[in-house]
Amino acid sequence: MKYRKRNILRNLMLISFLAATCVSFADNYPKNPNIDIVHYTFDITLTDETDVIQATATLLVKFKTNGIKTLRLDLTNKSEKLANKGMMVKQVISQGKSLVYSHDSDVLLIDLPNIMVNEEHSITIEYEGIPNEGLKIGPNKYGDRTFFSDNWPNKARNWLPTVDHPYDKASCEFIVTAPLKYQVVSNGLKVEESILGNGQRLTHWKQSVPIACWLYALGVAEFAVQYVDTFNGKSIQTWVYKQDRVNGFYDFAIPTKQALEFFSSYVGPFAYEKLANIQSNSVGGGMEAASAIFYGDKSVDGNRSIRWRNVVIHEIAHQWFGNAVTEYDWDDVWLSEGLTTYFTMRFIKHAYGEDAFKEELKKARATVFKLSQNNEDYRIVHDNLSDMKNVSSGLTYQKGAWITHMICNYVGEEAFQQGIRDYYQRYYNGNATTMDLRMALESASGKDLNQLFNQWLFQGGNIHLKGTWSYDSKNKLIDIELTQTQPEKFTFDMPLELAILTQDNNTINKEIIQLSKRKIKVSIPCESEPSNILLDPETKLLAQWDFTRKN
Repeated sequence: MKYRKRNILRNLMLISFLAATCVSFADNYPKNPNIDIVHYTFDITLTDETDVIQATATLLVKFKTNGIKTLRLDLTNKSEKLANKGMMVKQVISQGKSLVYSHDSDVLLIDLPNIMVNEEHSITIEYEGIPNEGLKIGPNKYGDRTFFSDNWPNKARNWLPTVDHPYDKASCEFIVTAPLKYQVVSNGLKVEESILGNGQRLTHWKQSVPIACWLYALGVAEFAVQYVDTFNGKSIQTWVYKQDRVNGFYDFAIPTKQALEFFSSYVGPFAYEKLANIQSNSVGGGMEAASAIFYGDKSVDGNRSIRWRNVVIHEIAHQWFGNAVTEYDWDDVWLSEGLTTYFTMRFIKHAYGEDAFKEELKKARATVFKLSQNNEDYRIVHDNLSDMKNVSSGLTYQKGAWITHMICNYVGEEAFQQGIRDYYQRYYNGNATTMDLRMALESASGKDLNQLFNQWLFQGGNIHLKGTWSYDSKNKLIDIELTQTQPEKFTFDMPLELAILTQDNNTINKEIIQLSKRKIKVSIPCESEPSNILLDPETKLLAQWDFTRKN
């Protein structure tokens, strides 16, 4: 009964929320929640003679209703427009019988036998081809041949037959046969490594935790491998090119364990069987593949630079936000990138201090206003995203982080942590929406977040302020005038903190005023004339201002 009441309440809140915001929560991907891919097994053969991959994918599929006639999968066709790259299906088999299928326009449609509710079927697809994207085959920075996945955001379909969308999470395993000189790394745990005949090695990795297919990782190269440490009995590993053994082992030695400890303590348990930091040529920065994080060639330089340190922290934070709890659709991608960017800052605060934290916030604020100059209408929660080139931007990261910071300040630190922990626990190894996050934070804080979420997540715009202050010595009042100068369609209602400074620049008082209208006038009692008034002294508001003393 408790569960039922909770869901009735959630549905009522959702109806109210949708009515208030007039937004939709569905991108344009053809979802079918009555079909659940439970597990993928990919058996892939790689060679040095050709870029063609020979592959067999075996899918364990659960059908939640009767009478489902077709299984739809994403798989890029071999075509002339791709210079004959792409995949060609050879056959589809289930229970020893061939199934009828069609493979057109990058969609694989498989005709199904008579399906009963809650049945699980194993379906095997044999195929081959040269990946156009998704799996990069070619030389690394040292000229050595390598194979590295690059599935973000929906490029897994270029080499793997999948439901290539975050709403359908599944466990996976990769069984890779490759020339003996290569080592293979993937998600989860290595369950087999065998030397075969003809100078080949078979490596088998198995991920037991369900993840979105953009997080499926495969790295094949001549690696130097270090087993650095353990965290809660789980291995922390470094995989770098053989030429970068010394520098790579040094660079990745920290702060992985410290970050795992912090996020586990603050948010909840680490979901995966290991954590490997992997040098790759398939990404420029970092890619948060579950349990097997890829970093660009240049990440290894032996300097432990702050930039790459922060990338490591960011990708580890993703193991919680985006990986363990995954957005239900691409419209809510900020739940991955915005929260991760903010929690990267929170670890920086934890490990390196308050000043370093505020510096990150200030840099992010500057980035938001720079990126917004010619894109004022950009909204963080997309409205039925149709072009995957627009799935994220710098604003998704930096503005998303700032919105999370403002939510934290609004509900308070204790309620924020409790809300985040509840959100993580409820949707652990599953999917969530922006509404799910809001409900968790409202439940923890007892505060209504409708207005805050609406104005920051479901519309564009940012706060631009122009104002003055003066001191009325006769009445001992500070008179403040502030005007929101951004486009009128973006008017914000937010608290603004200010600090009143004495003549020797000590703070004598802090006040909070409400930006509730386009223009406000406020008078604050003050016994002595201040030397200055500072807006947002604690870096809590995403705003830009021109604020001076009135002559």
